[in-house]
Amino acid sequence: MNPYEFKNNANLLKSGLYGFQLLNQLQKGMDEIFKQQVYEVAKLIPKGRVSTYGAIAKAVGYPNHSRHVGKAMGGCPEDVPAHRVISSSGVLSVPEFQPKLEAEGLTIENLRIKNFKKLFWNPMEEL
Repeated sequence: MNPYEFKNNANLLKSGLYGFQLLNQLQKGMDEIFKQQVYEVAKLIPKGRVSTYGAIAKAVGYPNHSRHVGKAMGGCPEDVPAHRVISSSGVLSVPEFQPKLEAEGLTIENLRIKNFKKLFWNPMEEL
């Protein structure tokens, strides 16, 4: 570290900004780890089955973070079957996923999956 960087970091530390920046970097790293865990669980959902945002949140150790799972799924890679992750009421959050689910043999009426309880894949029980 050159003297300028040291002085700059010392000034940031004094002002509390350095700690905030470190915390921000840590948070970004944690967010990425969370997303990767969510994606890995979602990849395990078998074709013709569905899971919920809440079930996945619980499986990755954050039982009250279903909205965060939804946010992560919104930007997931193409190899993650986001269409198999739905709300806990059995209703599709993304209507555009209906054709993909129907192609896997699911019946959907008014965005609601028929036989949701039978088709529900619970990662906590099935892994």
